[in-house]
Amino acid sequence: MTENDQGARPRHCRLIGVPLEEGAGRRGCAMGPAAFRTAGIVEALAALGHRVTDEGDLAPGGDLPAAAHGNPAVKHLARIAGWTAAIADAAFDASAGPDDLPVFLGGDHALAAGTLTGLARRAAVEGRPFFVLWLDAHPDFHTLETTVSGHLHGVPMAYATGRAGFAGHFPAPAALVDPAHICMIGIRSVDEAERAPLAASGITVHDMRRIDEHGMVALLRPFLDRVQAAGGRLHLSLDVDFLDPAIAPGVGTTVPGGASFREAHLVMEMLHEAGLVDSVDLVELNPFLDERGRTALLMVDLLASLLGRRVMDYPTRSDRS
Repeated sequence: MTENDQGARPRHCRLIGVPLEEGAGRRGCAMGPAAFRTAGIVEALAALGHRVTDEGDLAPGGDLPAAAHGNPAVKHLARIAGWTAAIADAAFDASAGPDDLPVFLGGDHALAAGTLTGLARRAAVEGRPFFVLWLDAHPDFHTLETTVSGHLHGVPMAYATGRAGFAGHFPAPAALVDPAHICMIGIRSVDEAERAPLAASGITVHDMRRIDEHGMVALLRPFLDRVQAAGGRLHLSLDVDFLDPAIAPGVGTTVPGGASFREAHLVMEMLHEAGLVDSVDLVELNPFLDERGRTALLMVDLLASLLGRRVMDYPTRSDRS
């Protein structure tokens, strides 16, 4: 693959490890940040001409005092609340500069409760609308009341969009995410308790059938056009289980029928051409379940595509204008 195209905007990629695994049902995600570094994430981004700062791993800052919850299934509530507060502050701080592009190296998807609300706060300070592209097999739209497993990587989107039941248990968010500004792609596992609230939420949801019927370009491009027209700040939250487990086995929540290698790279190449992404989550990598690092390497390769690595040079939208 060639290096970054010369017209691309160089960014300050701020790598922030989040060794959080208490939100998932299996241990191992805490090793994710180290696996991304071993897979050469710093070198891959630097080779594309970006400034890269590895800011090390975030610490949760202690459990937050929380009232006992009426749902006995809920696990590690105070711990996840403490992580959420720390991540939200880190996301706000790491997104202050005009060229800053924070990349959160997970860690399970519970970390998005912090990134989404912290970055929504940053967008509010800037007076810009905040948009989210959610690439995941799951919508993570459970509340503390509806979760049956009790694993809190299933609640971050519900919390960040202001669904009821989190007050007194999670930190009060400084800003919420407008559901109308969220696009989910790759969804293929929705629990019954999530189905009706998700349908009524205003979130755009494209499951794998819609991808099969319409293709990735037809689904993603209208959303990117909306972000561009609004002058929005765009956050990408990329879960390993967005990908088919045949190409990305290093995840504890495998769901057959995910995105292919080419579909995933197409999304990243489209995002690069649009030039709209200002922050990234890479989540649910479980190196304990991986095969010789292949999932970590693929995720790093996808991030490199997002930030400008190309096989061939094609005109970007700014080139066409």
